[in-house]
Amino acid sequence: MPDRSPGSRGPSGSYARAAASPASDNALFRSVKVERGVFYVWFDAPIGYISITANYTEDWEKWWKNPAEVELYNFMAKDNVPFHSVVFPCSLLGAEDNYTLVNSLIATEYLNYEDGKFSKSRGVGVFGNMAQETGIPADIWRFYLLYVRPEGQDSSFSWNDFMLKNNSELLNNLGNFINRAGMFVGKFFEGYVPVMELRQEDKRLLVQVTWELQQYVQSLERVRIREALRCILNISRFGNQYIQISEPWKMIRGSDADKKRAGTVTGVAVNLACLLSVMIQPYMPSVSRTIQEQLQAPHDCNVLIDRFVCYLPTGHKIGTASPLFQKLESERIEELRKKYSGQQPCTTGETAGTPSAPQPPADVQRLQEQVTLQGNRVRELKAQKAEKTLIAAEVSVLLELKKQLTQALGQD
Repeated sequence: MPDRSPGSRGPSGSYARAAASPASDNALFRSVKVERGVFYVWFDAPIGYISITANYTEDWEKWWKNPAEVELYNFMAKDNVPFHSVVFPCSLLGAEDNYTLVNSLIATEYLNYEDGKFSKSRGVGVFGNMAQETGIPADIWRFYLLYVRPEGQDSSFSWNDFMLKNNSELLNNLGNFINRAGMFVGKFFEGYVPVMELRQEDKRLLVQVTWELQQYVQSLERVRIREALRCILNISRFGNQYIQISEPWKMIRGSDADKKRAGTVTGVAVNLACLLSVMIQPYMPSVSRTIQEQLQAPHDCNVLIDRFVCYLPTGHKIGTASPLFQKLESERIEELRKKYSGQQPCTTGETAGTPSAPQPPADVQRLQEQVTLQGNRVRELKAQKAEKTLIAAEVSVLLELKKQLTQALGQD
């Protein structure tokens, strides 16, 4: 592997800012001076991909010299595109040794921080082990950063949005559905998946789920990671609506026919929970593993196909269901926001100790859109006569959104 100068970076970073001294023993690796310019470290850095593989296994040529059977995907920030689309492929072609060339080059736009940019020098933003220090599980970070992944345009990390996505999408949507499905099996059917006799409404649900599953697979094939995540959340939303409309907690206390109906709804719901555990595995591996442990899911369930499959048949014994996510409180989020806000420099015309004039936040429009969407969701739940606890949870999210919007607009 080439020796890196302090000002240089490898394939995951930006190219070196200054050329190494010609007298350096490793000058060839750091820079190559030519008549009209300088080749920076990026000329040879991507070769590290090959050398790392060769260091890992003697069979490295099965990947790097097998273009007929191997598809190579590159992931990077947009400023690294020239080196992976031109410099590295040209080097491989010039070697004339049947190297595998890149098939899909996936470049993201920039991720900003709140209303500005990440800055290590000023301590603005969350980096590496700082995320661990917050005490927020790694899977929550993974979920949110992929949810706002800047695939088509620059996006921003926002503490308020981070809290809202955790509390609404993870806690009240995904976690609520999976927990209720498992809890119903344990409470109403002694932990065994009941008999399922599908009606037309059950089949309609499974058609919706299958469509979302197919969109999920297609999105991942196109490396539209954010779109695929939306499909997961849509399925859990369908599941919550299905449970709310069917009301198995009431049916279980009725006639034999009602109890059978409660069994069908519960069996379908817990199978959807198992499907979701497979779909979220690339996004939240620890949460996926926890769900499958609670459901005692079979080991072969992690092979995903593009249609709904009954992973947990009648008679399957599940474990104990328990909550998957915890609510993030606004007080804690405000503490973290202040902790990672850094030291903001004075702008032109300001003096030390003089506060700058408040700037209008950049996320007002986003908050307005979220208020509208959340308001529609509350109205839908009320129209469906959903469970009061679920409505109350969604109303609290709506009120918090409205509060943040009011503050963002500078109103009382």
